[in-house]
Amino acid sequence: QVQLVESGGGLVQAGGSLRLSCAASGRTFSNYAMGWFRQAPGKEREFVGGINWSSSRTSYADSVKGRFTISRDNAKNTVYLQMNSLKPEDTAVYYCAADTRYRGPIVPLQAEVYDYWGQGTQVTVSS
Repeated sequence: QVQLVESGGGLVQAGGSLRLSCAASGRTFSNYAMGWFRQAPGKEREFVGGINWSSSRTSYADSVKGRFTISRDNAKNTVYLQMNSLKPEDTAVYYCAADTRYRGPIVPLQAEVYDYWGQGTQVTVSS
């Protein structure tokens, strides 16, 4: 079992920044890939970014490339999502997820691959 707890969400003006954190507990954190997803009202959950177990690879949705950065600290069992130049369309509930069944170089992009999810944290960007 893996427990994931997100934090760092909130209300920010357009152009501002937020850093989300996701603390993991349970299985050995350094053994699995982590991803960030988001879901806006009335929309499907979408991939935002992901990082493999060793931090050697990251992947981002086109909509956030150049603005968001994902990183992890395996010593602290935590993955981060640094969000800069935020836009109103970034408003959503953000979820972190763990893919504990895969320990390879590729960053999983599909939500159905991830087997553990956090409860989500709200990010609201005002115009």
